[in-house]
Amino acid sequence: MTLTQLQYVIAIAECGSYNKASQILYVAQPSLTSSINELEKEVGIKIFSRNGRGAVLTTEGTEFLEYAKQVIYQYDRLLENFGSGSKRKKSFGISTQHYSFATKAFVELVKFYGTDEYEFAIRETKTREVIDDVAGLKSEIGILFLSDFNRAVLERLFKTSRLEFTPLTKCNAYVYLWKNHPLAKNESITLADLAEYPCLMFEQGEDGSYYYSEEILSTNVYPRTIKANDRATMLNLMIGLNGFTLCSGIICEELNGGDYIAVPYKEDSENPNSIMEIGYIKKEGLELSHIGERYIEEIKKYLGLK
Repeated sequence: MTLTQLQYVIAIAECGSYNKASQILYVAQPSLTSSINELEKEVGIKIFSRNGRGAVLTTEGTEFLEYAKQVIYQYDRLLENFGSGSKRKKSFGISTQHYSFATKAFVELVKFYGTDEYEFAIRETKTREVIDDVAGLKSEIGILFLSDFNRAVLERLFKTSRLEFTPLTKCNAYVYLWKNHPLAKNESITLADLAEYPCLMFEQGEDGSYYYSEEILSTNVYPRTIKANDRATMLNLMIGLNGFTLCSGIICEELNGGDYIAVPYKEDSENPNSIMEIGYIKKEGLELSHIGERYIEEIKKYLGLK
């Protein structure tokens, strides 16, 4: 078994076909097929099944792929710390719920390292995709939050995906809205105050679990709701429709502009407040790369944790 063969497996799995993978890898398809056949004989399993639609991972192949990615990840870290003369760009990616502070920290990271040696990726996406990206080592780090409501479900998912959650900060709920919203000058805002305005939520997809909601207090009943799938649309709806969302209160004016404010949420007997525990996930047993550590340091710096 060679590192090259493991890289071939990863490429085929990502492309979904031997033909496409051979083009990306600049390897003749017969050579690629022969190499995978030899690997399958060595490990004693069928990694791919081939049909008219391309190459599909078998059940055993799916498990093999996860280990292959971990080996290549560790190999990349080895080169990062001890290699020399490599012309291949090092890669670093994160996946995150829709947090401007996570993007701000990413911006500072890219500024520090530049793009000559590194290939960067940031994926602001759905909660389940954040988890899947890190579990599959598509991203090294995932940023999300836990609360009393979703903790049991997400921690169970972390366990089955072999992920570790590290908390960064805790915060109460805030109402995030346009600075000229009728409630913007309130010292605090109750759910009753918000009854006539649309609650804006990030869409989690057709198979999105109730527990994947990115908004704190998602168990409350909101008379009017609108779902969006990106932060820019959410901000536009705040202005156009006097919409609001529930958030951590950690906002970045540099990226979002100064037209939005966060007002403390005031609980009542039927709608209590809740605590958001924001943190990051990584693959269990894998140490962060030095660039991953730097990214977490940038987040801590922004959050005033250092």
